[in-house]
Amino acid sequence: MGYKSNSLKHLALQKFKKNFWGVFSFGFVIFVGIISVFAYVFAPDSSQHANQMHLAIHSKKPGFKVTMLTIPSQLQIEQSAFDKIFFGTKTTDTEIPVSDYQIKEGELTYTEYASDGLKGVEKTISLAGFPNRSVDGFVKEKTFLFGTDKYGRDLLSRILVGARISFFIGFVAVFISLILGIFMGSLAGYFGGKIDAVIMWVINVTWSIPTLLLVIAITLALGKGFWQVFIAVGLTMWVEVARVVRGQVISVKEQQYVTAARALGFDDFRIIAKHILPNIMAPVIVISAANFASAILIESGLSFLGIGAQPPMASWGAMIKDHYNYIILGKPYLALIPGLCIMSLVMAFMLIGNALRDALDVKA
Repeated sequence: MGYKSNSLKHLALQKFKKNFWGVFSFGFVIFVGIISVFAYVFAPDSSQHANQMHLAIHSKKPGFKVTMLTIPSQLQIEQSAFDKIFFGTKTTDTEIPVSDYQIKEGELTYTEYASDGLKGVEKTISLAGFPNRSVDGFVKEKTFLFGTDKYGRDLLSRILVGARISFFIGFVAVFISLILGIFMGSLAGYFGGKIDAVIMWVINVTWSIPTLLLVIAITLALGKGFWQVFIAVGLTMWVEVARVVRGQVISVKEQQYVTAARALGFDDFRIIAKHILPNIMAPVIVISAANFASAILIESGLSFLGIGAQPPMASWGAMIKDHYNYIILGKPYLALIPGLCIMSLVMAFMLIGNALRDALDVKA
């Protein structure tokens, strides 16, 4: 008969596996993570930031189809396969939606797409400069599964590329908050006295400032941009981690195993890192899952206010900002789709947090 481990880690993992919504949410988060990393591989519009604009077909409904004419550029851009996969294709080709086209005597005559029943402009280009291109190389039917936004960009591609910011801001913000929170909380809880008083004063001052206001102040100080938002959100989330770590350290630092470690002559750093922290990480892990969700919401709010990720970078919050007025103009999906994406990702992290809380509950 084989030996079956009954360690706390094993028991917690078994309990987590039995939680359907926790496992389902974890799988969903992994799925969104893969989409975020390889967004340009899955996106129909693989240009950088999925920013191909076609104003003639703006605000079209999901499933909209149009014939797209692509006029190749004579300008050649050197770009590695790695760069294309992770950062998008630097394209200089011109895409034109057309309603009709015909080829005669080496010339392509096309009628530009015009909405609202208007007649499009008719133009002619010579194919002499593209001897190796067939008709299929110029004209293809394109389907916009999620429709187009107010600039005529593919909404599905923008959603996929925008997932990258919302997903990775959770990791970066939680990583920053864990480093600061565990460090400050450990010092305050273990040493106590004046060190504890000073750190708690900093925590209370930071805690008293509204989160969004503090993020806005840090963002304005660091400047608008991608990494600035990540850092700003991370710097506002460490206080909760620090308070929990401090309380946990205070509750275990007088335990027998800590006293034994001191008697063996171990230094304070080793006692904290090797003996105390591994035994108090359960509530910190639960808080981290909740902080993931909070970071996504804060970033979405910043992007909605216009101080988050800057155009043409795709962001779910910015997409809601651009299209919230379309809710009363008969095209609510332009704002609802990114809103549902934010809601589903936040809910997934919250469900993971609940499942972890139940799984790591020693008393249960």
